[in-house]
Amino acid sequence: MKVRARNVYKVFGDEPDHALKMARAGKAKTDILATTGCSIGVDDASFEIHSGEIFVIMGLSGSGKSTLLRLLNRLIEPTSGSIEIEGQDITRMSRRDLIEVRRREMSMVFQSFALLPNRNVLDNVAFGLEVSGMPEAQRKDKAMAALEAVGLKPYAQSRPDELSGGMKQRVGLARALAGEPGVLLMDEAFSALDPLIRTEMQDELMRLQAESSRTVVFVSHDLDEAMRIGDRICIMQHGRIVQIGTPDEIVSKPANDYVRSFFRNVDVSQVFKARDIARKGRLTIIERQGVSAASALRQMERSSLDFAVLVGRDGRYHGMIGQDLLVEKLRANAPDPYREAFLRESDPIPASEPLSNILGRVAESRWPLPVVEEDGRYIGSISKSSLLETLDRAG
Repeated sequence: MKVRARNVYKVFGDEPDHALKMARAGKAKTDILATTGCSIGVDDASFEIHSGEIFVIMGLSGSGKSTLLRLLNRLIEPTSGSIEIEGQDITRMSRRDLIEVRRREMSMVFQSFALLPNRNVLDNVAFGLEVSGMPEAQRKDKAMAALEAVGLKPYAQSRPDELSGGMKQRVGLARALAGEPGVLLMDEAFSALDPLIRTEMQDELMRLQAESSRTVVFVSHDLDEAMRIGDRICIMQHGRIVQIGTPDEIVSKPANDYVRSFFRNVDVSQVFKARDIARKGRLTIIERQGVSAASALRQMERSSLDFAVLVGRDGRYHGMIGQDLLVEKLRANAPDPYREAFLRESDPIPASEPLSNILGRVAESRWPLPVVEEDGRYIGSISKSSLLETLDRAG
């Protein structure tokens, strides 16, 4: 586990102890504010962030998402609770140890580019390494490698005012990457960009993640952005975490009306994957010694099914058998009735395939379509009815 938070509170105001006691007793934020004059920024947050995942925190304005992000590196001091980075509780660290963890383990990318106008791109990227005392040659090598990673190596000697908005944000991202952090904190990093450039930066982040996986905590108020880049999404309301889950988990099983309202207009065909709606109700016949085609036919007849899925002992998909075709091949004494009875156009669908890519195939097929994992294991089939049920339930 890369990051772990336990019962974290942040109280803003002059009577934090009194406000904290009320919060722990379950009092509403409005009551606490009226009684103590204190505002609860984060209310009893507990969660874990896995190594290598993009963890998106989202919510309405004032929900506490940016406050929670800044608690993770103690830019804002927590009032209570523990925050562990690689097993080290940063809430108990001295200032010197905390600075060392920030230099070694964490970097942050803000919404504003915050580039130094009197420095060129290379020196902007190397600035944090310079402050940490890294020798000039080493820090420039690392800065150049980070610029190359974000596609800006040719602009190393340019000034910030010579760059577009998207390029400036790439410089900010390169500066964060130059220290090779294990945790990258991003506070609405792309929200100031035009929609097209924003999409390009999202693609860039995912490309970098694929090349060199790191743990990313990303604050966003944009639902499409969260759904596009997030491995898991954390929804906040009034300082509290109300749900954490994968995009498809949250869309299909929202915790409350607040979460449901976020995803009301989401195109679920872009969220669900084939594995999410595959069903195992179809008859599965395991191909092995002693199971003849005639035996398989009897199983199909007993089940009153027109089709059956043939798999090996290892669970790998072999094909989909049509009952009428199997009868025909058996009567013709075909040498391999199983395979000769395979239905055409029953090529398996990869489990990771987005629903949007298979809607047409499912709609046009006369039979359910099989779904397989990367290793060829059969996990279920998608029929027209299961597809419609999913779309209806989610929408």
